[in-house]
Amino acid sequence: MNTDKKELYISRDNFFRMLDVLKNEYEVYIPVKKGEKRFYKKYVDSNDNIVIGEVRAFEPLKAFFTEARESVAKDFSAEIPDKKEKPYAVVGVKACDLKGFKVHDHVFQNHDYNDPFYIRKRQRNLIISADCTFAIDTCFCLALGVNPYPERDFDINLSQMGEGFVVIAGSPKGEAIIEKNAQLFEDAKKEQVAQRAKKRTNVVREVEENIKKNSIPRQESYKDIIKKNYESSLWEDEAKTCVECGACNTICPTCHCFLLYDQKDKDKMERLRIWDSCMIKDFARVAGGANPRSKLWMRLRNRFEKKFDFFPKVADVYACTGCGRCVSACPAKIDIRKVLKRLVKHEK
Repeated sequence: MNTDKKELYISRDNFFRMLDVLKNEYEVYIPVKKGEKRFYKKYVDSNDNIVIGEVRAFEPLKAFFTEARESVAKDFSAEIPDKKEKPYAVVGVKACDLKGFKVHDHVFQNHDYNDPFYIRKRQRNLIISADCTFAIDTCFCLALGVNPYPERDFDINLSQMGEGFVVIAGSPKGEAIIEKNAQLFEDAKKEQVAQRAKKRTNVVREVEENIKKNSIPRQESYKDIIKKNYESSLWEDEAKTCVECGACNTICPTCHCFLLYDQKDKDKMERLRIWDSCMIKDFARVAGGANPRSKLWMRLRNRFEKKFDFFPKVADVYACTGCGRCVSACPAKIDIRKVLKRLVKHEK
C-alpha cells in the first residue's frame, strides 16, 4: 500500500487496536477529558474518556521532549545518562503545540550547541497529531499564522470523522507504522475528505470570531513593537498583579529556559536540569548578586521581547503559538492578547 501523502481512513476501534500494538514499542500518552479540562494520560485501553479531537490539552507538548526535571550528568562522567526507557507516542497533538518545535529545534538542535537529550527524543518519539474540532475562547492561533489543524512536524495526523478518522502520514516513520498496520486502514472516500475540509473551515471561522471579538492584532503588525514600546509605562501597568509564579513560562509550548544545579549524596554527584522562568526575580541574577532585571516589569518586558523581537530576528519565528494557555494559567489575569493589542497601538 502506497501511503505517501495519501488520505486513508481508520475506524475508532481499529485506531485503538493500533495503539495497543504501539504500546509494545512506545509509552503511549493520549488526551482525556475531566469536566472541561483535557490532559495527557498514559494509555491503558479505550475505556478512558479519551478525546482525540476537540482542542489542545492543558499541558504543553514540550513536557515530552524537555522534562521539567532530569539528570544530565553523573559523577563527572562524559557519558550521556540513558534511562533505557521506551520512547513516547503522543496522541492528539494540536498544531499550536507543533509550532513549538520551530523554537525548540533552533535552541536545542539547530544552533551552536546540540542538546543530545532533546535530539534523542526528537528522533525516537512519535507524534500522532489531530485537527481541532472546535475552538475555545482563548484560542487565537490564526493571529500567529497557525491553522487549527496540523500541516507539518507530525508523523501521523488524524481528522476526526464521526466514529473514525481521515489519516495522513507526515514522515517516513509515520508511513512505516501505517504500512505495518495496513490491515486496519482503508482508502478515504471523497465525501470523507470533503467533510474534513468543511470541519476545518468551521473551526477556522470560530478562531476568527475569537480574534475579532478580542480585537487581537495579527503577527503582520508585530514588527518592532517591543522597540517602539521599550520605555512604555504599559510594562509596569501590566506587571502590577503578577505574583511571579512562573505559570506562563511553564505552560508555554515555546518557553525553554532551564537551570543547571549539582546535587550530592553519600554515593554520587549528579547534575540536574530543571525548567526555569524569566519571570522569577533570581532568573537574571549573576555572580556577585547583580541583577539587570531586578524589577518585575523588566522581567515581563523581557518575556515579550524574547517572543516578539529576539526569536523573529534569530529564527524567523514569533515564539507564541496562540494556544491561549498562559491566559488560562495566569492567576493574575495577565492576558497576552491584551498586551499585544496595547503594544500594536503603541500605548504610553
